[in-house]
Order: sequence, then C-alpha cells, then structure tokens
Amino acid sequence: MTTPLQLPVTVLTGFLGSGKTTLINHLLENYPGERIAIIENEFGAVGVDGGLLGQHSGIEVIELTNGCVCCSVRGELTEALKNLLEQRDAGQLNFDRLLLETTGLADPAPVIQTFFVDDILRERLQLDAIITLVDSEHAQKQLTEHRVAVSQVGFADRLILTKLDRIDSDAKTLLLERLRNINAKALVCEARHGKLEKAAWIGIQAFNMDDSFDLNGTFVASTAPSQAPTNFRPLNQTSKPLARSWNDDITSQVFETGEVDIKLIGAFMETAIEKYGNDMLRYKGILAIEGEPRRLIVQGVHKVVGFDYGTEWTAEESRKTLLVIIGRNLPVETLRNEFLATAVSNAVS
Repeated sequence: MTTPLQLPVTVLTGFLGSGKTTLINHLLENYPGERIAIIENEFGAVGVDGGLLGQHSGIEVIELTNGCVCCSVRGELTEALKNLLEQRDAGQLNFDRLLLETTGLADPAPVIQTFFVDDILRERLQLDAIITLVDSEHAQKQLTEHRVAVSQVGFADRLILTKLDRIDSDAKTLLLERLRNINAKALVCEARHGKLEKAAWIGIQAFNMDDSFDLNGTFVASTAPSQAPTNFRPLNQTSKPLARSWNDDITSQVFETGEVDIKLIGAFMETAIEKYGNDMLRYKGILAIEGEPRRLIVQGVHKVVGFDYGTEWTAEESRKTLLVIIGRNLPVETLRNEFLATAVSNAVS
C-alpha cells in the first residue's frame, strides 16, 4: 500500500487585531484555484468572509466551489486534523494543503508540537512554516504587556507587518529592531491593507532541512497575485540610532565559530536540548564538521530536533559554523562558552 504524500501545513498566528483573517480573505479572493483546508480558531472574532466560504459552524466542514474547505475547531486539534484527513482519504474532501489560523491570544507552541508528537499526523502532515502577523500600530504595547505576543514572534519563520502606514519611520525602525532582537531568523514582510502575494507566505518550506540562513532579513513583497517568483525588495527604514527600552524574555542568540568536532557539538546540542529545550522555541544551525565535506543542518522546536547533511562546502567558502537559538531566559553566556568549546581550535585532546 502506497503511503500518501505529506500535506503541507501553514500555521498563521498573531495577536488580536493583527489582520490574520484579512490576509486569508485576500488569499481566497485572489487564488481561487487553491485547494486549501482552513482550520479557524479565532473565537469571538470576525471570521473568514462568509461570502467566500459559505456558512459554517461547529466542526462541520464545507467544500466550496473554489476548492477551499473551512471548519471552526470546537474540540481537540488532533482529532479535527485526523477527521479532515479521513474525509480526504474517503474522497469526501479535496484539498492539497492545510492552513491553521490560531486564536490571537494563543501561544503557538502546543499547536506546533501537535504535528510532531502524534504518529499519524507526523507521517501525514509536514509543517511548511509558522507565519506571524504583527500589528505595527499596537505591537510595542502588545509585546510589552503580553508574553504570548512575544512568543508568537519568537516562533515565526516569517513576520508579516500590517498597518505600517499608521506609524512614522522612527517607530518603524524601533519596531524592526525589537522584532530582530526577539527573532533574528525570520524574514520580515509588509502586507498593505491585508494584501500580500501568496508566494510570500505560502509554500516557503521553512521546516525543510536545507542550508538557507537569512539573518535579519527585512523585505516587502509585491501585493499583486503573480505567477513569477516573489520579488522582495528592502523595506525602507531610517538609519538613525534610536533608544531602546524593552526587556523581552524571549531573544534570539547567534553563536558562530569555525569547524567543530562532531562528538563535541553533538554532546553540546544534546545537553542544551535536555536542560533548556522547554525554553528553546526555535533553533537552526549550519555546522562545519571537521573532516566532513558537507554541511550538517540542525533544526528544532523545543525538544524535537532533526539533523541532516546538506550541500558540500566549496573551496572558495569559509567553513563556518552558525547556530541561532530563539529562547526564553536562556543562560546565554554559559551556552556560548560551551558552544565555542566545540570548535576544533579550542578542543582539548
């Protein structure tokens, strides 16, 4: 019996009022050929456009003429996902990917872990990316007053800024600096009035074990639907240094060195994950292993981690080990010293 191909899943999160539903509505309006199952978990808020999706309530699933499916989760997420898969297997539903919109007050951690801890879901579904919308007008206040807002930013593979037209250039620069301090790994995009082309946030394969690594990338993508590759350009900001006054408990740390010893870096990762994994939201590394021509890729969420070899280093490249950890109240200096001790030049024989 042939195992079904894994279906990609996009988790869309962001604090209340950040514009998640508006972004989904734009997707459905402009890409009617997409076959997407949408799981909406935004209780008490204005839902996805009824004119686009039809009437729905409870866990009833409705297949629409444009190929989209929507349900509002009322029970256990795991069971709702399995129910969708069973209906797809039975030919009752036809969709090619899942889009899960979390409630604005939710920490995305339990949702993300759902796709790793259940055997059936792990086999059938593949996380594509965690997308977090940020309300530029109110983000500073939300990040200061609500820990969950910081967590939503920390887990993100891509940050989509909304309402940028409501703040001035200095406020924009200050917000970008704060977001980068929390998450230096996520690419930042702008959605203008909820409009952003699909390729900027759908099908980006952020959980693939590849060696892409863009730190502090800040770009804006075209808002118009296009068959061409997404055209990113720098998002304008002032270069004037601004005073910072935040004290977020989640920050991103970049560890860098040259070649590392495979046994020492393995022991470092194992110990760090065992001791601090519950507070390590996301982490990714490109490791230069002594004597190994290929890059070793590491990527994880909390205590769920994967390793795989990537492309070979070229003769022109500097063999450099780079590890980014986004975590809450981590002992940064201890981790940094232990990480540096794995370098070949620092290893004690």
